[in-house]
Amino acid sequence: KMKSAIFASLLAAASAFAPASQKASSTALKAFDDELGAQPPLGFWDPLGLVADGDQEKFDRLRYVEIKHGRICMLGVVGYLVNKAGIYLPGDINMSGTKFSDLGSGWDASFAVGVPGALQVLAFAGALELAFMKDATGENEFVGDFRNGFIDFGWDSFDEETKLKKRAIELNNGRAAQMGILGLMVHEQLGVPILPGV
Repeated sequence: KMKSAIFASLLAAASAFAPASQKASSTALKAFDDELGAQPPLGFWDPLGLVADGDQEKFDRLRYVEIKHGRICMLGVVGYLVNKAGIYLPGDINMSGTKFSDLGSGWDASFAVGVPGALQVLAFAGALELAFMKDATGENEFVGDFRNGFIDFGWDSFDEETKLKKRAIELNNGRAAQMGILGLMVHEQLGVPILPGV
């Protein structure tokens, strides 16, 4: 009798972890199966269920954030590696004569910048965010298109297939850069060199 009671309680506890019915949400998730970035082997991957309700507006907002953070991280990885290679901007970073090369690289450089310098970086990023890094004119072709009728670089000369391919490349490079900058920062904090012999 005791074994039956234990078995029944274990079965009841295990059922709490059984997957719930996913019929409604799986139908909603199918709405994004053909979106840019849903590619083999994972297809559309939303492990946290952030867009399980199928809300296109929420998906577009999250895609905008993903593209923006990807672009920032691509710049971050390049900047990190350039500084680690010993290449710095010429001149001084402040009026007291501190050179860019005096700051070092990585986390050390971030903390070596004084408060006025950090506030300038914050103000610049805020100005970009509020004034430029958005669809200000309503002319965007897709989420993350910030050309605003100003910069083209030949984009309009591409056919639709090429545009989609280039957007997928940017999205994947951004995803890789987000993981890359995280890896660089973690390695630095652990004291592990990013390159052999560096």
